[in-house]
Amino acid sequence: MNVPEIRFKEFCDYYSDVLLEKCLSVSNKKNNKLEYKKEDALSVSDEFGVVNQIEHLGRSYTGNNISTYKILNKWQIVYTKSPLKLKPFGIIKVNNNKPGIVSVLYAIYDVKEGFDPNYISVYFEPNFRLNKYLLPLINKGAKNTINISDETALSGEVHIPLSYTEQQKIASYFQSLDSLIQTTSKKLASLKRIKAASLQSMFPQEGETVPKVRFKGFEGEWDFVTAGEVFKTTNVRNRPDLPVLSATQDKGMVKRSDIGYQVFHDKSNETTYKHILPGQFIIHLRSFQGGFAHSNIEGIVSPAYTVMEFKNKEFHYDYFWKYIFTSKEFIKRLELITYGIRDGRTISFDEFKEMDFFIPSKLEQQKIASYFCNLDKQISLQTQRLEKLKQIKAACLDKMFV
Repeated sequence: MNVPEIRFKEFCDYYSDVLLEKCLSVSNKKNNKLEYKKEDALSVSDEFGVVNQIEHLGRSYTGNNISTYKILNKWQIVYTKSPLKLKPFGIIKVNNNKPGIVSVLYAIYDVKEGFDPNYISVYFEPNFRLNKYLLPLINKGAKNTINISDETALSGEVHIPLSYTEQQKIASYFQSLDSLIQTTSKKLASLKRIKAASLQSMFPQEGETVPKVRFKGFEGEWDFVTAGEVFKTTNVRNRPDLPVLSATQDKGMVKRSDIGYQVFHDKSNETTYKHILPGQFIIHLRSFQGGFAHSNIEGIVSPAYTVMEFKNKEFHYDYFWKYIFTSKEFIKRLELITYGIRDGRTISFDEFKEMDFFIPSKLEQQKIASYFCNLDKQISLQTQRLEKLKQIKAACLDKMFV
């Protein structure tokens, strides 16, 4: 097929099969006049493209003699020849940032008239298309080194529109999509940092009896309690009519069928599984998140899990304790009472119940939990948005090219 599956409606010409050398020409300009310094050294990242080493990596990795380094100008194309796990023959990127210097091992190309540099870069972004192009051109040397000349890298065939306007429009679309992905990623990272900082400041840390940050209207000391004063275990069984639940890292207890997790077992054994209700907790054998999970649904869990609940619900709010159990401070303390097994950690309720905590009134617990629940909703929304944007981009990288 000589036209892509998805295309801007104003374009209808067939795509052309051309050698990449018709689009690019080799540039061998060196830094022999030392117009660029070590602080101008650039690296090429599959995720971030061409970046300044100091700004991105915190330091310059150049050698003492930078006069032999190649100059990479803005809008030039760079081919790294450095293997990555999913791109074993190297990566091809456009430099749409400041000019600088790169390793002499890299290939640098000028983009010829009639071809858009951003289009060339996005054309080679998907693993499958880049690897398919480079595989026939590569000779692998000793120790898996990549042997390919700058000129040979241009001898393969690409399938592109000869309309410069269409190239620009496609490149612009992906730039807009990348901008949305980047903005969403930053927003998600910011929310996660806020949550981590809040978990530190809104719960008492070691040596503290009250947190550094509290909501207006709440004063006074938090109460000192042991886990054994707050929780008791429960061991209700014989409910095979209920769904089997599993512990997850980010969602607490979920239906096993909802996560596609298939464990083949004798269903008659489900009569021995433990009954768990919304608002209860389990202690499991997994090491993530300290090994505690909160449930907001009813179901049954493996007999290997310990199910626990409040002794007196009048004084405690389950979501508040959910965030205690996922805090770094709690997980760090928990390490002192766990003992190793080959693929995780075993947590004893008898030892856990000796742990002590400072807790506020139930009203303040609810206020704190509400704040974190709202944060989690925002994190979930941004996570879903980011995943959807990445799916859209992946589909477009496949269907908007031949």
